[in-house]
Amino acid sequence: MSTKTPTIFDLAPGKTLLDRYTIKGPNRHGGMATTFEVQRTGGGDALELQVFPGALFENTGQAAEFAHSLERWKSVRAGTILAVREVHSLEDGTILFVTDFPPGRSLRERLKQDGCTSPADTVSIGLQLLDELAAIHAAHLVHGDVKPHTIHVEARTDGKTRRVVLVDGGITPALWSAKHLGDKTQLIGTPYYAPVEQFGGEAADVQSDIYNLATVLYEAVSGALPWQGKSFLEVFQAKLAPKPPPMKSVAPKVDVPPELEAAILGGLFAKKDARYASAAAFKAKLAALKLA
Repeated sequence: MSTKTPTIFDLAPGKTLLDRYTIKGPNRHGGMATTFEVQRTGGGDALELQVFPGALFENTGQAAEFAHSLERWKSVRAGTILAVREVHSLEDGTILFVTDFPPGRSLRERLKQDGCTSPADTVSIGLQLLDELAAIHAAHLVHGDVKPHTIHVEARTDGKTRRVVLVDGGITPALWSAKHLGDKTQLIGTPYYAPVEQFGGEAADVQSDIYNLATVLYEAVSGALPWQGKSFLEVFQAKLAPKPPPMKSVAPKVDVPPELEAAILGGLFAKKDARYASAAAFKAKLAALKLA
């Protein structure tokens, strides 16, 4: 089995990687990795391969630390979670990360193409994602980057939500940790979804995952982000308000059931101890809703 870094030619459709994965073609675009649809040479379901180039790291020690962090995700097993199948390190520090194939399309694509989710669909999405976060947190891990791009939704033929999964779990915090960049870099990439404490240098944790998801649900059902601003500084200043803004203040034409709005806002307080204490607590609030 080759441990040499694959070239662009090695990643062309029809090529075989690690003597067991056939490249089917490029898949979704990741911020730090090149992503492909692959299949085991003996057949079977489609899988996703992410290639993290060795150039991301200063040395192979950092790459090994990153790979070790990703290996921990093999222990997370639940029917709604995208299972990690293999983490493979090459001699130059390139990391190959193989998972189940993400279903459907990203929530970002769905919102762009179809507009806001219905209240019932929003609850369905939230309940599934909170189950996933509960399983992740039970394994003493955090996702660290919950946003519409890292949520995939599979639709049934009747258009209703069928399965929702999180992708890219732990990748951002694992990379920053491996590169020893410090907690302040945990914010990079998604400030609109990050809680205020991450602007001050705190690393991703259970509370930030909850805040991330509450922001996503707010945006999905209202069509607008709760925190308005033309720059990261303006967004940060908006997040300093002790209470999150009512949906009518940012999306006046959208009618959201007040009980659903209240459930979502419960995850968006500036102070960590004012938010839901756990994914299970957030789920209980959503599950108790009686929507018409």
